[in-house]
Order: sequence, then structure tokens, then C-alpha cells
Amino acid sequence: MAKPAILTVDDDPAVSRAVARDLRRQYGEDYRIVRADSGREALDTLKELKLRGEQVAVLLADYRMPEMNGLQFLEAAMDLFPRARRVLLTAYADTDAAIQAINVIDLDHYLLKPWHPPEEKLYPVIDAMLDAWKAAPDRPSADVKIIGHRWNAPSFKVRDFLARNMISYRWYTTDDTEGQRLLTAAGLTPDDVPLVITTEGKTLVNPTEAELATHVGLTTTPTGDFYDLVVVGGGPAGLGAAVYGASEGLRTVLLEERATGGQAGQSSRIENYLGFPDGVSGAQLTDRARRQAVKFGAELLTACRVTRLETHGNTRILHFEDGTTIASHAVILATGVSYRRLTAPGLADLHGRGVYYGSAATEAPSCTDQDVYIVGGANSAGQAAMFFSRYASRVHLVIRAANLNASMSQYLIDQINAVDHIQVHPCTEIAAAHGDEHLERLELRPVDGGPGRTVDASWLFIFIGAEPRTDWLDGTVQRDHRGFVLTGPDLLTGDEPPPGWLLPRDPYHLESSIPGVFAAGDVRADSVKRVASAVGEGAMAVSLVHRYLLESQ
Repeated sequence: MAKPAILTVDDDPAVSRAVARDLRRQYGEDYRIVRADSGREALDTLKELKLRGEQVAVLLADYRMPEMNGLQFLEAAMDLFPRARRVLLTAYADTDAAIQAINVIDLDHYLLKPWHPPEEKLYPVIDAMLDAWKAAPDRPSADVKIIGHRWNAPSFKVRDFLARNMISYRWYTTDDTEGQRLLTAAGLTPDDVPLVITTEGKTLVNPTEAELATHVGLTTTPTGDFYDLVVVGGGPAGLGAAVYGASEGLRTVLLEERATGGQAGQSSRIENYLGFPDGVSGAQLTDRARRQAVKFGAELLTACRVTRLETHGNTRILHFEDGTTIASHAVILATGVSYRRLTAPGLADLHGRGVYYGSAATEAPSCTDQDVYIVGGANSAGQAAMFFSRYASRVHLVIRAANLNASMSQYLIDQINAVDHIQVHPCTEIAAAHGDEHLERLELRPVDGGPGRTVDASWLFIFIGAEPRTDWLDGTVQRDHRGFVLTGPDLLTGDEPPPGWLLPRDPYHLESSIPGVFAAGDVRADSVKRVASAVGEGAMAVSLVHRYLLESQ
């Protein structure tokens, strides 16, 4: 964190240099002395400091300056740094104006020029100003800052992206005083949101995820153009493959479209994962796996959207959305699945404004003392119900089945039954959603078509179904009718290998219809949808990659 600033502004260069010299001599060890030659220049400097999250302790401004005098500058500066102490440098003839300014702009002190000797006329005043500032300083912030509207879908998307990538940030709404100050510093209005301010003070207005990733320190481009192994997808299977691939000497790169962790990374607590008797959050598990992969030398790239897979002899080429490519000897597909979208009227329009797919943990504190509705009967929904029960006055778990027994682990069922303010609504579905700026009401109806009812609701979290992210594989690897990648024995018709298979052996257990291209985790047809099995398949796929590479030499 940079030292707090003392800013001085005077349009006379000689006076400006003299003030800065005297201040630097006395305070330069603990404060950064910043000099400006006009009110406009000083105001621009303050805006930069504000965007970078730095502190300003004292402002010294000359009264008589053209275009913007000292009083006008100090008044404008108050909007950016209201806690900075304000001192006006003035000639004897202007003391009446300075005295009036004490009431008009809350001036802290006026100082007559010349101020020599500074030990008697300058330093005691600045010492008093610094003591007053230290009693209530500005709060420095080295975090990324986001300014947006509370019920704005793009604002939610930015916050969710940073949270899932474990980038620390501060969130301000356009109604917050500090949010308004930051918009002013950036020269923007409440209509120009979401605004992201990086730790270096760069402003991004409604950035794409690729732009955001680049400017918050995430790696988005590979260091090379050819690898031993490319892993597509950063969920448990992909991270497992990256850890084992890199640790076993393969030059490995992992490509993730949005955020490592996948659906498991959004889980508030996983309690049946081996080795964590007290449970572990998906974010914690993801962070450990990510650091482990990097430690072994794997490259982890974010905001990389793969659009096509191509084969040239023993080389596998992956095409990115931006037109670039990356090549490798082998590929592991670990793209996981997405939650299925509900098609009830109104849900699409309210997505990101009260309707969310996945846990959206960033919204949990806002749900305090309110009703929360969750759709889904599998473990992810149960974990979310337990998580939101810490905040909500009541959690409503909406399921189409008669009970949770067939789809949820028993330990979660027992936990849900033990929480009085979690209510399960069996044989029920969402019929419609209503609201203007955000979700306000839900229509619930029995799955047998009986009469429904309308409830007040501002929060709906959906955890249903599993749709594989494999559209980009059309025309390359074989998939089943739902889009899951077929591997191993599932590719055989009787004893016949898949069309185009030229090797003298059958596909390995996790190998797709293209030799050297493997699938692991939820994206694979008939896989076990559990975190532990996905990690295991990622590791197993790497052992099969080694076998494939040996026979290809």
C-alpha cells in the first residue's frame, strides 16, 4: 500500500516547488508529497488516487489561481476525499475570503504566505492537520472495486465471476456515497455500470469476462503453442487431471471458460469427500487443487472458450473463440455439466435479478431474514438449502418427487429435517415468475396439474438437471443422445470399434472415439456424478494418456 499523500497545488511554479520542498523535508519519510500546478491538474490527480484506492491526508491549495481557485478546488476535492484535511494558502488581503470559506466548505485552516520559517508557521499547522486526519483517516483499499445496481444482471455477473475465481473485491451500489465518489472519479454516471476499478486504478465499464480476467491478474494466454496434454475444463475432473499430468512430467495446460471448480466449486459444504471429516467448501477444495496443480508446473488459463477440436495425424488442435489455437499430443475433456434452465414464463427475464442458477453465494448476505426458494432435489440443492438457512428466515425446497430419498445423500436429508425453517415442498414445480426490476412473486403448482398458488419471493436458486457442455464437439467425438461423451466399451458395436477408428486395439476405458482424446467426470456418459469419482477419473485419464503416448512413439 502506497504512503498517504499530502497534495499541494499552486499556479506559481516557484511557490509550488517551495511548498513541496518544505513538506518533503519534514514529512517525506511517512507521506508522499504530490504537487500540481493548477486546480484542474490537482483534481485529476485526486481522481487517479481515488481509483487506485490510495489515501490523501492533507490538501493545501493556493487561493488565487486562474480557472479554478483554491476554494473551488477544495470544494470539489471534498466529493472525492471528504476526510482529507483542507488548508488554504492565502495572502493577507484575502483573509476575509478565507474566514468565510471556513463555513462554506468546512475549511480546516488558512495559512498566510509567506510561511517562513516553516518550523514556526508551516509545520505546526500541518502537524495538527495530520493528527486530526489520523484520528479518522480514509480507509485504504487494495481490492478490486465494483460499482453497480443492486438488481442489475451484468453487475451480478461481474461479482459472480470474481467471487468464483477467488478475486477479492469491494462492492458498492450506485446509491452508496462511496460508489458515487468512485463514479465521479471515473467521470461516469449511474447509467455506466457495472464499473470495475482494478487495483491499479484502471476503469472497465461492463467488461467481458475475458477483459475482466486479463485485468485482475488471471492468466488467459498460454506460454507455448504445443503441449503434451491439454485439459479442457477446470472442475474436479479437470483439476485432478492437471495435478496428475503435471506431477508426472507432462507439459500440461488447463483451459477453463469461466472459473475453476465447476459446479462443485459453488458448493457451500461437501461433507462426504474423503479426508475431510468436518467437510470442506467447494471454494476451499478448488483453491487447494488449483495451487497444487500450479506447484507441479501446470498452466491454468481462465476465460478460454474452446470452439472446435481438430485432428492432424497424432496432433490434437483446439481452436479458441478469438481465432487462436493450441496443439497437443493428448486431450482430456472435463467440461462438466451446466444446470438445466427452467422454461417457466418470466424466469429468463429475471435471470441475475432474483433468479439464479447455482448457489450464487455472493447473494447470501442479501437474503437475511427473507424467504429463499430453491429448486432441486440432489446434493447440490441440499447443500444450498443448509447454506442459505444461515441467513434466510425460511428456506423452501421445491422438488417434483414425493420425497428426497431417491436423489439426495442421507446425511443431507437428516440435516435438512433437523432445521425447522427449511420446508420441503414435494410434488411441486415452478409455474411462472413475476417482477419488474427484480423477482417479486412465484407461481407454484402441483406436478399433477392441480390448482396452484402465488407466493411472495425475491430469491430463487435453481439446481436441476445436467446438460453437458459439448456442442463444440459436433462432428468430432461421438456422444449419446443427451450430448454426453461416449468412451471405452460404450463406443463398441458388438466387437466393432467406432467408425474411423484405425488403431489395432479397442478404445481405452476413458478414451473417446478419437484416439488420444479422453473424457473424465460429469461430461462422460454414465459417469458417477460425485466429486470424488470425478477426481479419480481425472487421475485415471492421465495414466491412460501415458499409455497412449508410449504406443504413439
